[in-house]
Amino acid sequence: MSQSPANQRVIIDTDPGLDDAVAILFALACGQFDIVGLTSVAGNIGIEASTRNSLRLLAAMGRSDIPVITGAAKPLRRAGAELVSIHGEDGLGGLALPQPDRAAGSGAVAWMAEQLNAAPAKSLDILALGPLTNLALLVQDHPGAATRIGRVIAMGGAVDEPGNIGARSEYNLATDPEAARIVVTAGLDLTLVPLDVTRRVRVGPAQLAALRGTLAGNLCAEIIALYFGNGRESRPLHDPCVMLLALAPELFGVDQMALQVDAGDGPEAGALERAEGAPPTKVAMRVDAPGAIALLAQGLRG
Repeated sequence: MSQSPANQRVIIDTDPGLDDAVAILFALACGQFDIVGLTSVAGNIGIEASTRNSLRLLAAMGRSDIPVITGAAKPLRRAGAELVSIHGEDGLGGLALPQPDRAAGSGAVAWMAEQLNAAPAKSLDILALGPLTNLALLVQDHPGAATRIGRVIAMGGAVDEPGNIGARSEYNLATDPEAARIVVTAGLDLTLVPLDVTRRVRVGPAQLAALRGTLAGNLCAEIIALYFGNGRESRPLHDPCVMLLALAPELFGVDQMALQVDAGDGPEAGALERAEGAPPTKVAMRVDAPGAIALLAQGLRG
């Protein structure tokens, strides 16, 4: 499928993951992104399964032209925390997808630097759906390339909303607090999409039916059905909010905040804290949830 030069050029950094899969399928189907590649990171599941699921999703959509590059196998200094109870042993709840039709590349951080250095400055965005380990390593090891990133839109954190892995901490940032602290303080054009927004974006049975009708829509409907928590609506669609904000920022209310990340050894490691004098970070704090679901359905219909 050819891509329009006007489409947003993006690298998707991901750990699929049910909601990651919905985000990736939307990005593939909507026709608004020129996806330069997928970089995998350990998070919801280990790096092998994360990489394999990225390849399987692309195979299902007939997009083997998009490279998958294996990234960080563990956080910078901590043990990982996989979410098998939510995402299943394979990370995708046992969803029937084709097996990978090729091997992944290796060295995601160096590959990201190569892509950024080869592209016009600020023309390539990074959509981050998992822990920020790959992006932190890019900042540390290839600082010149990191300054060439256009936007970073990352799902992570909780501001006024309770956490989902601690009282104040959210899973992606808590998995690698050191990486999150590096990224938040790196001076990037960073927008965080925290639980304050993502918990508002859920799909009910009637909306689920509206997603069907295309290959991507049918797959997403199956995935979201696996992701139903109480039988009445899905768990929050955290990661699709990154793609939706990238395409339709008018659906979101974004505030500037001075934030730092708790990188201590206590139970709230990874929590976002307001900190006077910290570099300003853009944070999505409000969302038109019906509009977001409507855009999701529209994009899945291509």
